[in-house]
Amino acid sequence: MMMSNNKQFIVSILAAAIALSSGAAYAEEQEDGINVGGAVRVNYGYKDYSDASKDKGGDFTFDKAAIKFNGKKGDWGLAAEYRFTSDTNYIKYGYGIYDFNPEWQLQVGINKVPFGNPEFISNSFWFGLPYYLGFEDDHDVGVKAIYESNGWHTDLAFYKNAEYGPTENKRYATDLYTGTINGTEYNNEETNQVNVRQTYTIEHNGGSTTLGGSAQFGQIYNSKTGNNGDRYAVALHLDSSFNGWNLQLQAMQYVYDAADAEDANKIGVSVVSWQYEIATKGQSYSANIAKTFSTDWGSVKCYNDFGLMTPDVDDDNYDNSMQNVTGCAIAAGPTYTMVDFIMGKNMTFSTANNDHVGLPEMGDDWDKRVNINFGYYF
Repeated sequence: MMMSNNKQFIVSILAAAIALSSGAAYAEEQEDGINVGGAVRVNYGYKDYSDASKDKGGDFTFDKAAIKFNGKKGDWGLAAEYRFTSDTNYIKYGYGIYDFNPEWQLQVGINKVPFGNPEFISNSFWFGLPYYLGFEDDHDVGVKAIYESNGWHTDLAFYKNAEYGPTENKRYATDLYTGTINGTEYNNEETNQVNVRQTYTIEHNGGSTTLGGSAQFGQIYNSKTGNNGDRYAVALHLDSSFNGWNLQLQAMQYVYDAADAEDANKIGVSVVSWQYEIATKGQSYSANIAKTFSTDWGSVKCYNDFGLMTPDVDDDNYDNSMQNVTGCAIAAGPTYTMVDFIMGKNMTFSTANNDHVGLPEMGDDWDKRVNINFGYYF
């Protein structure tokens, strides 16, 4: 998909400004402690379940350009990232930082929701299955306190709402959606969310192991009726590394109990300029393994990420969703390339006829696609 002239102009101006001012800006950034960086990424995709994709041999497209600000001055700091894609633009995160002391930090703004395995519960460009339910790499508007000492890490957070309004679908991470999907009207908005995550890291020969648990509670505001529903999620997770190997395990339970729902078994969500439906209650299980190889020019990490979602709603016709991603991530200088082979069953974004998670399945097949994402970072 080609960018519009306006967006091409914006991205070109940003790239030119960064390139032309890099010398002077660098001196200023070093003086005030703020660093400016970014990335430009392109993407190749091939869908085995699409005749058009097979006839063309896949599609090679502009993925995104990003600009980042990150740094500190004394006890104060900031972090922000804004992204431009071929058809939209959005903020990923943007928050202020204050360090009370070496153990306690406060973040205010659009910051990362502390739920599940720290960082990611995936290795691939495609994310893990929890991402499509709203529980991986999510960023919302609120306040987060972080404590870290002697292997213990505690996150305490309150989020008033999502980073964009509920009718928007251009967001980076999955949130509840207000609008009509497949004939069902949704009027749901995330609000008043509390998160607690506790982890403990054990250092050992050859690596470390992090064990933890997460809990999330919040409300669902119905903008049509003015009533509030509830939602919650809990998870146990492990992230262990040993001599270049890494193992990630996570089990979670979630519930979206929306007020005045047309169908209490499903709810609408949106992400990356799209919207789809998921089961309102279920379990999600993730098991990922990876091996990193060092080279003279960088590193190669090869991995397999598996995710399973089991719906637990009143309708017995709802089916499990599964996603498996096998791939390698190649780091060389300022470039980072992710080569992924994705298999999906009853899973959004990776199947031909099942654009949902945990709803009744059409067919009984694993669909397949290949994705190669190349990024240059500066």
